[in-house]
Amino acid sequence: MHDTGTGNTAQPSRRTLLAASAGVTAALAAAGPARAAAPDDSRLRALVSRMTLPEKVGQLFVMRVYGHSATAPDQADIDANLKEIGVRTAAELVAKYRVGGIIYFAWAHNTREPHQIADLSNGIQKASLELPRGLPVLISTDQEHGIVARVGEPATLFPGAMAVGAGGSRSDARTLGRIAGAELRAMGIRQDYSPVADVNVNPANPVIGVRSFGADPRAVSALVAAEVAGYQGSGVAATAKHFPGHGDTNVDSHTGFPTITHSRELWERLDAPPFRAAIAAGIDSIMTAHLMVPALDDSGDPATLSRPILTGILRERLGYDGVVVTDSLGMEGVRTKYGDDRVPVLALKAGVDQLLNPPDLDLAWNAVLTAVREGELTEARLDESILRVLRLKSRLGLFRSPYVSQAGVDRTVGTRAHLAAAGRIAERTTTLLVNEGRLLPLSRRRYPRVLVVGADPASPSGTTGPPTGVLAGALNELGFTATALSTGTAPSAATIAKAVAAARDVDAVVAATYNVTASSSQRALVQQLVAAGKPVVAVAVRNPYDVAQLPSVPACLAAYSWTDVELRAAARVIAGRVKPRGRLPVAVQRADDPEQVLYPIGYGLSY
Repeated sequence: MHDTGTGNTAQPSRRTLLAASAGVTAALAAAGPARAAAPDDSRLRALVSRMTLPEKVGQLFVMRVYGHSATAPDQADIDANLKEIGVRTAAELVAKYRVGGIIYFAWAHNTREPHQIADLSNGIQKASLELPRGLPVLISTDQEHGIVARVGEPATLFPGAMAVGAGGSRSDARTLGRIAGAELRAMGIRQDYSPVADVNVNPANPVIGVRSFGADPRAVSALVAAEVAGYQGSGVAATAKHFPGHGDTNVDSHTGFPTITHSRELWERLDAPPFRAAIAAGIDSIMTAHLMVPALDDSGDPATLSRPILTGILRERLGYDGVVVTDSLGMEGVRTKYGDDRVPVLALKAGVDQLLNPPDLDLAWNAVLTAVREGELTEARLDESILRVLRLKSRLGLFRSPYVSQAGVDRTVGTRAHLAAAGRIAERTTTLLVNEGRLLPLSRRRYPRVLVVGADPASPSGTTGPPTGVLAGALNELGFTATALSTGTAPSAATIAKAVAAARDVDAVVAATYNVTASSSQRALVQQLVAAGKPVVAVAVRNPYDVAQLPSVPACLAAYSWTDVELRAAARVIAGRVKPRGRLPVAVQRADDPEQVLYPIGYGLSY
């Protein structure tokens, strides 16, 4: 990767670092390039003992902040920070609230490109370490890959979890974690909220779906453990989410309050295994879910605020003593029953260590401070969580080496070898579900002209354009003459007629589908294209369940995401450059009888 001209951030001197780190010595130094030696609790406890109560409260929060720079963001980001947080910059956020962590988002303009991200990370660390009793900040993000990625190209983007589940390779999952972790670390991001450990058994799940490795708890467990090993071997804290399991819900906890109706026995058999596997793999952090599980706690509280779930089950029964982080406290699932001032206090009482992204930081911060001063929370309870967080920062080497370099970005992020590895993994995930008359691989001699139509959902990080354009471009590179026509996720009758007319002038059609339902006009689009008499290849660019709604289509592939790496792999399968090797990690039910399985777990064709 080449320098984009963002400039280098001056690195603080060794003397500044030692002074700011409150005398943390070589006993906390790293044993290797990725992770530090076992933390020295006596020294960490000494750090905690010197902290004021307001400083302790701050260490429990992980907060968003707008801007590409820690000290000089754009004016629009300054305005957003003032409105939402009451500070102008990330540096002011750290100084005012002494937050222990900051989370990066693309929409907050934190992740424009790798060199800028590294500069932002260094600026945040410098601002924190230069404070009295300053501590390094644990910088985090949601880099699941697939449809959820906060850092886009030129960083390496991998297939998402369900695609990896279709590949079924623990080695690929470990490679993904190792490379993705190394790139995050090079940019100063040391905690990744991944992998998703939810077992997705509900096709109607609106929030997990392809973010899960699949519906088989044993397979999910193996891939979760492998990805954890990859990330943490590269010096980045992995985070298994969303405990106690978000895979069987038809409500999105961002906008509602889901209930999981599993019995305790079913939870033990279906939802718990991936979290047990993550714990056995040494997972650094586990994220809570904002949902109710009456079989585990009948109080009506969300798991994030449930002491029986977080302390009774996660801590005591499963034996987990690492960091527990909430899902975002701005989500509706945790705000339905209690106010924003009560949620952080109740989360700490339940057993949480990190309070992620409250909607009103000042309200939440003061609520915790007041709870300690009035005796609802003890300072000793805060110390338990702060010590866990400091242990994690120590293991990650943040006391010894909190800064990153532009040279490290150039050596690590988006290298040719990393991009090639992502492409090879993607090729092992594409799943062929239907291939009547051996339409695939598509012959360039017989079908040289191809029309690519279909859904163009909002692009996640890792996309260079809409799916139709990416697929058409990839097919052109493979020797076809392909044109793209976006018809959207809800094509009108006029749009469908336009697509059918365009199909008359080509030899074959590729249709990108996105969450097709019985009433979806995408379904009508595919049916009319098939009726027009041209061969049609459907590519499901999110949920593989689309195939059940497309009974007339002669060929159908599941790509599991509309990111470039997966669409290019699908194009290579269509063209016959690689054979389809993916196998369904979830079952697909019949559209007319959901009690019957159309394609079981493990199904997949080849040619």
